[in-house]
Amino acid sequence: MPKTLQAPDSHAGDSEVFVVNKNGVEQQVHILERQGEDVYVHYVNTDKRLDEWVPARDVRPAGDHEVDMASNGTSRKRKRGPVEAEGSTRRSGSPSQPGADAGSVKLEDTGTAAITEEEYDIQHHKQITAKRNFDKVIFGRWQIKTWYFSPYPLTEAESDETGTPSAQAPHSASKIPGVSRSSIRSHGRTSDLLAGGLGRTHGTGQNSTLWVCDRCFKYMAEGLSWELHVKKCTRRSPPGRKVYQRGAHIIWEVDGAKEKLYCQNLSLFGKLFIDIKTLFFDCDNFLFYILTDADSQRDHVLGFFSKEKLSYDDYNLACIVVLPPYQKKGYGMLLIEFSYELSRRAGKIGTPERPLSDLGLRSYLTYWISTLIRFFRRLLSVLPPDTAQVVTTGAVGDVTDAFVQSPSRDTEDGSTFSRNKRRKSTKGWDGEEIPASAFAMRTAQMNDTNDPMWTSLRALETTAHPDGSATTHVVVRCTLADIARATNLRVEDAAFALNECGLLVRRRKDDGTPPSNGNSSQGEIEAEDVIVVTREMVEAVAKERDVKRMCMDLAHVLL
Repeated sequence: MPKTLQAPDSHAGDSEVFVVNKNGVEQQVHILERQGEDVYVHYVNTDKRLDEWVPARDVRPAGDHEVDMASNGTSRKRKRGPVEAEGSTRRSGSPSQPGADAGSVKLEDTGTAAITEEEYDIQHHKQITAKRNFDKVIFGRWQIKTWYFSPYPLTEAESDETGTPSAQAPHSASKIPGVSRSSIRSHGRTSDLLAGGLGRTHGTGQNSTLWVCDRCFKYMAEGLSWELHVKKCTRRSPPGRKVYQRGAHIIWEVDGAKEKLYCQNLSLFGKLFIDIKTLFFDCDNFLFYILTDADSQRDHVLGFFSKEKLSYDDYNLACIVVLPPYQKKGYGMLLIEFSYELSRRAGKIGTPERPLSDLGLRSYLTYWISTLIRFFRRLLSVLPPDTAQVVTTGAVGDVTDAFVQSPSRDTEDGSTFSRNKRRKSTKGWDGEEIPASAFAMRTAQMNDTNDPMWTSLRALETTAHPDGSATTHVVVRCTLADIARATNLRVEDAAFALNECGLLVRRRKDDGTPPSNGNSSQGEIEAEDVIVVTREMVEAVAKERDVKRMCMDLAHVLL
């Protein structure tokens, strides 16, 4: 029977709600820590990457009606799912009182429910990671504000100052705010977290700055050591093989088992911008795919994602990071597209590891919707993209042959351009001149004529007019599983994306008559109801979501 412990007070700050005036707008906060004339606050119902230090004079206690609003907002947020609920319960209350002996548990409340030792460690993990241990990081020419806690090991000087526990002399529990027990043995499951910044100050001084080499990701606590290292660091690119190259942008595959130190340092740096992933030191079972931008001297890291070498759940991505200076430029979408391409080449239908962060869910929803919209555009087009008309001499031909015969490039965003028009060449993939040999490859790849969606489920219905002309429409009768298979998406991911973009609203019976209740969008769907998706609906979603072409070009994959 597993050992049971008394649940600690898992809150890391004051339960009282305060109001802070930020840029002329009053926002509700919880105070996590006080230091001199400054307080470290968490904004109610927001991600903790927005937590920050503010002057204490700008904070005032909230009124009764403001406290009720904060409580109601937290309750609604908890209903969304476990990720939000976890974030909303780790920031209220007061820290546990220190003074327990090392390796023991201090029982303060007799009414507290008993929990297992593993759950006890999870509670302490939440307390420790509630606040960032570094306020900013110097990375090459960038000074970046960090988002989350990262378990960087303490330096020897910091270990002496903070009394980091050792085999000879474990420090007292008072050195770890909010944690009752403090021995290495008692924190075996989270020793890597406890090693990182427990005694560091969270102020705005020198101790809150981390220095990281932008070539090898070696970390330092002092700027002088960082400057000396940068001058002699000879690494020009990630230590792996090229798996994708288009212009100056390259994706490198790095084996975590072969390049342990590099991948460990990379993971620690990425944790500064990831909240819910815990991969730091055990990198042997992971592959890292690092996106770089090359100049005449070396390759500059823009972002990366990691994936397990062997995933029993067919996850194609464990965590993904695009560095803040390079965000909102399409690099994250390129990495996501490449992860799905790896799954497709492995003959699997992949999906990212759960849970997803708020930014991760937003990015993946964009990818899923864009993939489905691009597919529907091709599927529901009588003629291939960028083909205005098909002229047939003699016997009447089949317009479906045009999808195979036409080597034209799929614009995917609704725009058209001439292949003879030379576009301005810019750095990277945007505006890059693509050779004509790549056109047919891309079109054939995206329009797989062997898929049942094209061979048996897709039909052209031509209706004759009295004047001798005719109108041709594309009709596809398929299931959600057919769509998911054709787009290489999980069924649940495709269903979620279709529902979010509003393509599951229009329903009718198989015979075309409306449902008996007259409102099929509410209540339980009848078994004979079908979902209707028209090209007009697809174009409306494409305009609303600003669907663009794929960032990745299959002609440049080097696998």
